[in-house]
Amino acid sequence: MIKFFRKIRYDLMEKNKTGKYLKYAIGEIILVVIGILIALSINNWNSNRIQKQKEHLLLNGLNEEFKANKIQLDSVLTKHKYALKSVDYLMSKLPIKNIKIENLDSLSYHIYHLGTYYTFNPSGGVINSLINSSSVDIISNNELRQLIISWNDVLLDYQEEEILARDNYINHLKQFEKKHFNYNSNYYQYLKDPRIDLSILQTLEFDNYVQDRRFDLENILNNSYGELDAVIHTIDKIIELSEPKNND
Repeated sequence: MIKFFRKIRYDLMEKNKTGKYLKYAIGEIILVVIGILIALSINNWNSNRIQKQKEHLLLNGLNEEFKANKIQLDSVLTKHKYALKSVDYLMSKLPIKNIKIENLDSLSYHIYHLGTYYTFNPSGGVINSLINSSSVDIISNNELRQLIISWNDVLLDYQEEEILARDNYINHLKQFEKKHFNYNSNYYQYLKDPRIDLSILQTLEFDNYVQDRRFDLENILNNSYGELDAVIHTIDKIIELSEPKNND
């Protein structure tokens, strides 16, 4: 084809048809430019297609990861709420003035569950890969991209309360339990070891132990700064915005 156009040019030049030659040359340039533009368009289309495929795979992974994180968070919050219910039960009995044997099962059950602690440790493989590799730019949805970028800060703000509660329990409250209760037993036997001095339940120290635990759990579940609400909102929105479309 190139030889064909070249032959036409030579024929026009030999016959001294300068005007026709210039018109032909301009036409040939236009055809070349059109060809380049078509090639660039095809290349851009192919690049966009590859990028869309990569985005689709990343969104699927992100969606699955955050659905699993939501399940874990729901489980952790359920356990925090159970512990808070046990705290509320014990708070309703304070100060304990008379220890009745028939109440030991309930007291044992709630003191045992008072001492359970959990932390939310979500998977972060996909989202951290997006951030660390700068692949977050592939995400076309602006809102989703901002949620991904802010996720670690939102998570850390919430985890601070859980970590404070965990450290307070391990460093202080746990020592109280190990000293006064049958720490290694199940909840039915927590207060039933004959070596336990049940009068500890009537002390100010026990009252403070229960109230400390309540303070920690309230900070996790009902924090006035809204850290938990921010985590729940971010997880839900990431799941919603990364949900595979029917036509994908």
